[in-house]
Amino acid sequence: MLASSLFGIEIGSETLLYGVFALVISVFLLIDLGLFNKTAHKITAKSALNQSIFWVIISTIFGYLIYIDGPYAVQIDGVTKSVSGGDAMVEYFSAYLTEYALSVDNIFVILLILKYFSVKEEYFHKILFWGILGAVVFRGIFIFVGAYFIAKWHFILYIFGVFLLYSGVKIYFEDSDEKIDPEKNPILKLCRKYLPVTKDDMGGKFAAKVNGKFMFTPLFLIIVLIETTDLLFAVDSIPAAFAITQNEFLIYTSNIFAVMGLRAMFFLLSGIIDKFYLLQKGLSIILFFIGAKMLLEIVHYEFSPTLSFAVIIVTLIGSIILSVLVPKKEESKEIK
Repeated sequence: MLASSLFGIEIGSETLLYGVFALVISVFLLIDLGLFNKTAHKITAKSALNQSIFWVIISTIFGYLIYIDGPYAVQIDGVTKSVSGGDAMVEYFSAYLTEYALSVDNIFVILLILKYFSVKEEYFHKILFWGILGAVVFRGIFIFVGAYFIAKWHFILYIFGVFLLYSGVKIYFEDSDEKIDPEKNPILKLCRKYLPVTKDDMGGKFAAKVNGKFMFTPLFLIIVLIETTDLLFAVDSIPAAFAITQNEFLIYTSNIFAVMGLRAMFFLLSGIIDKFYLLQKGLSIILFFIGAKMLLEIVHYEFSPTLSFAVIIVTLIGSIILSVLVPKKEESKEIK
C-alpha cells in the first residue's frame, strides 16, 4: 500500500489508520476530562487497573490493524524498503514495549515531583492529563522532525546508535536511588523569575485572577516541570524507537499509545514502583542492544524484527521477575 508520501517517507492507507488513531485518542481525552473527571478526586487502584487494561487492549487491537494494513514502506537515501504487515506489527509492539518500559523511570520522577511540591492526590489526575496531552504534541514534533532529517541524512541513525550505547552504559551504572532536585530545572527557574505565581493552588486551577491581576498557580509550574522532564525522557525513547523502525507512523502511534497508558500505570504502580529495582538494569540492556543493532547496520548486519522483539520482552520480564525473587541488599540485611 505505497500510495502517498509524508516528508519523503512513503505511506499507504496509513492515512486511514492515522484517522482511527486520532479519533481514539481525541474521544478518550474528551470523555475522560469532560465526563468521568469533571471534579478533582483521588483515582482508585481499581480504576487505574481498568484503565491500564483498556489501553493495553486498544494498543493491541491497533497493532492488529497495522498487520492487516501492510505492507509499509520507508524511503531512506532515495531507496524505498518495503516492510510486510507482520514485520510492521512486530516493530510497532517492540517500540511500544520499549517506550512503556522507559515510562517506568518517568513515573518515578513524576511521583518525586508531586511529592516534592506536596501536591494533593485529588489533583494528580488533572496534572497528569494535561502533562500527557503536552507529551502527545511535543513527541509528535520530535518524531516527525526526526523522520524528516533521517530521510535526508541516514547517518543520523548511527549518531542515535552511539547515544543509545552511551545511555545504556550510563543507566546501568547509575544509582537508582539517586535524588533529583526539581528546583535545579532551568525552565522552572525562568518561570518563577518572569511569571506572577500565587502561593495557593486556588482549588486546583492552573491560573486565576488575584486582586484583578492574572496569576499562575504552583500547579502550572508543576505541569511545566513534568513537560520538560518528559522531553528529557523522550531524548532516550525516541531514538530507541527509530532504531527499531524508521517508519514515523509506527513510531508515533506506538509512542503515544504507551504514553496514554502511562497515567493509569502511574496510579497503579506509584506505591510499589521501588520494588522493581532491577528494571533499570533491564532498560539499560535494552538501550545498549538497540544501539548496537543500529550501529551493526553500518556493516549491513540486521536483526529480524522478531528477534529484536524477543530480546526486549525477555529482558523486561526477566528483570521484573528477578526484582521480585531477589530482594535488594538493604532489604536482605533488614531481614537478617
